[in-house]
Amino acid sequence: MTDVNSAVSRNPATGDVVARYPFASRADVDAALAQSDSAFQHWRTSPLSARVQLLLSVAAGLREQSRALAEMMTTEMGKPIDQGLAEVEKSAKLCEWYAQHGPDFLKREPTTVEGNKAFVDYLPLGAVLSVMPWNFPIWQVLRGAVPILLAGNSYLLKPAPNVIGCALLLQQVLSNAGVAEGLFAVVNADNDGVAQAINDRRIKAVTVTGSVRAGSAIAALAGAAIKKCVLELGGSDAFIVLADADIDAAVKGAIAGRFMNNGQLCISAKRIIVEKAVFDTFRDKFLAAVKAMKIGDPREAGVWIGPMARYDLRDELDSQVQATLKEGATLLVGGHVLPGDGNYYAPTVLSDVTPAMTSFKQELFGPVASLIVADDAEHAVALANDSEFGLGGSLWSRDLEAAQRLASRIETGGMFINTPSFSDPRVPIGGVKKSGFGRELSHFGLREFTNPQTVWIEQP
Repeated sequence: MTDVNSAVSRNPATGDVVARYPFASRADVDAALAQSDSAFQHWRTSPLSARVQLLLSVAAGLREQSRALAEMMTTEMGKPIDQGLAEVEKSAKLCEWYAQHGPDFLKREPTTVEGNKAFVDYLPLGAVLSVMPWNFPIWQVLRGAVPILLAGNSYLLKPAPNVIGCALLLQQVLSNAGVAEGLFAVVNADNDGVAQAINDRRIKAVTVTGSVRAGSAIAALAGAAIKKCVLELGGSDAFIVLADADIDAAVKGAIAGRFMNNGQLCISAKRIIVEKAVFDTFRDKFLAAVKAMKIGDPREAGVWIGPMARYDLRDELDSQVQATLKEGATLLVGGHVLPGDGNYYAPTVLSDVTPAMTSFKQELFGPVASLIVADDAEHAVALANDSEFGLGGSLWSRDLEAAQRLASRIETGGMFINTPSFSDPRVPIGGVKKSGFGRELSHFGLREFTNPQTVWIEQP
C-alpha cells in the first residue's frame, strides 16, 4: 500500500485513497530525533506526580475524541466502529491504571545487602523508537507509549504506512492533553529512515510489534547498534477445548478469540484444538455461530466482520486457505473473497486440519479458523506446542487445577483458562520462540525501558 515516495492510506471498504503521506527525508528524521531527545532532557527531571497527572489528562482527551479516533480506524484499516470505540476506552483505562499503580513500580527498591546501604533506582533511558503495526493503531501504540512516558522517556512512533492518519490524530489528542512537543512524536520513516534512527546515538532503545520478518530485521539493526529491543511478533495461538469444557462458553470464546478485529490479531485463536469426544458438538455449534455473524459496512453498529485492512493481505490469506484445502482439509464455510468493493473475505472454517497443513504451520491473519482433533488432553498439549510461535493460548475445562497443570506445559508467553486470549495492563504480554522477547504492560512493561541502577553506599 505504498508508492516510491509516500505512504498511501486507503479505505479498505471501498478501495478509495484516503490520503498520501510523504516519507520522511533524512533531514526530517534527524529533526524528529533532535526534538525527541530535547523533550526527553526536560521530561526526565519532571516530578512523577506531573507524569501521573498527564496520563489522567490523556485519558480524558481520549474519551473526548473517542468517536473521531474510532472513525479514523474504521476509515483506514476497516475496524468495526463498535470495536474501535471499545479500543479507545480500553486505552483510556490503560492511562488511568498506570497513573494509579505505576508510581509504586518505579519506587526505589531496597536490596538484601547487610551492613551497607544499597538500593536500585529505575531511571529513564532516553528516546525510544517504536515501530508499530496497523491492526490496533490506538491501543497498540499507547500500551507501549504510556509506560515509556511514565518512566521518564520520550516516545518516537514510526506507524504502519496505512494508518498514519490514526497516528497523527492520536498525536494531536495527546498534544491537546498537555503532552509536550517531541515527547510523543510521529515520523513517517521508510526502511532507511528506521535504520538511520536506530543507528543514531539519541535513540536508546527500540520496541517493535509486527511480523517475524520485520522484527528480525529491526532486531538485527538494534543488536548491531548495541541497543535494547522488545519484540512482540506473530502468533498462532492454540485454543484448546477439553472434553469436560462448557461447550457453549467455549464456542462463544472461540468466536471472539478468532474473529474480533476481522481476525487480524497476534493473540488470536488461530488453531482450535478440540478433544475428539466433544469435537462434533463443538464444530456444529461453532459453525452455526460463525454463520450468524453480521458482515458489512464497518461504520454500522453491530457489524462484527468488516473488510480486511489491505487487499494484499486478503489475497495472501486466500492463498493460504486454498493451499490448506489442497492439502486435504475440509471447507465447512467461506473460503473465498466476497464479491463487490472492498477487501472483504468470507468468514471461513476449515476442519480436518493436521500439523502438516499450511493453516497449522503458518499464521493466518484474517477471519479463518482451523479446527483440529485431539485424541486426549496430552495430544492437545503436543499439538499446541507443535508451532514455531509462542505468544498466547487458551484452554477450556471445568477442572481448573488440571487446566493449570496443563497450561504450565504449553510454550507460550500467556495462557488463558476459560477465556480467550487478551491483553490487560495488570498482566504482562509477550512471547517466546518466534513470537519475540521482552514484555509489555504491568510492571514488566514499565521497567523494560528503564535503567535499573544499583547504588551502593559504603558506611564509614
